[in-house]
Amino acid sequence: MDASQGSRVVLITGASSGIGKACAELLVARGHVVYGTSRQPPAVEARGFHVLEMDVTRDDSVQGAVDAVLSREGHLDVVVNNAGYALAGALEDVSLDEARRLLDTNLLGVLRVCKAVLPSMRARRSGLIINISSLGGVVGLPFQSMYSASKFALEGLTESLRQEVAPFGIQATLVQPGDVRTRLTENRVQALQSGPGSVYRERFETALRVIEAEERAGVPPEDVARRVLEVMEDGAVRVRYSVGKVAQRGAVLAKMLLPSRTFEQLVMSLYGLSRS
Repeated sequence: MDASQGSRVVLITGASSGIGKACAELLVARGHVVYGTSRQPPAVEARGFHVLEMDVTRDDSVQGAVDAVLSREGHLDVVVNNAGYALAGALEDVSLDEARRLLDTNLLGVLRVCKAVLPSMRARRSGLIINISSLGGVVGLPFQSMYSASKFALEGLTESLRQEVAPFGIQATLVQPGDVRTRLTENRVQALQSGPGSVYRERFETALRVIEAEERAGVPPEDVARRVLEVMEDGAVRVRYSVGKVAQRGAVLAKMLLPSRTFEQLVMSLYGLSRS
């Protein structure tokens, strides 16, 4: 950490495991004051950072956790919006209730946190919001339509937010991981209608095997944490930062350079799928 910036107060959502926990542990080790949130926090503090209860789908829970940090520390410098989960299944098999639950966490959860922290950041004319997106927020992934939709929306939200808060000295950015080895794989929710009766079942299972294998072979969450630290140390924060395997990060460039149908066929082939 740049010594001129000193220790900062950081709030990280979804810090009980995976990327959030890795971020919390690294930032604490670098001398920052870190509050990590979880819907069901452990009874004891985890590896040096404070743990708060927060359910990002509830306005009162989000505001209560933010107020607790402000009451203890007097200010909040950095927020890492990491809480989220994955929903898999063909779009036709996803119920509206399942879609609403996912968006309520992955997208509206970020909105709730931003609305809770921005007033104090504006008052101090300082702050940094880091939203954890995904390469699935740049490339639509088969049988992960709602997850991609939530991350595509987060990308647009963050681009707009940056322009709105810049006059107040606040910065916002995106970190886009590719496949990362976390419990997201084991905790993935499958659409209830994606079972054996689904007309998409065979293709879904083919793609899901690839998805899970790639995630288990992904980079460790500590790689994402190091990228978050780099963002905090970057004076002029860019719109987005990618992290992960070179081939996956290259998919963003390939999408821009290749004809759209060619790129789509390439993505499908990577998941063992064809048009027939």
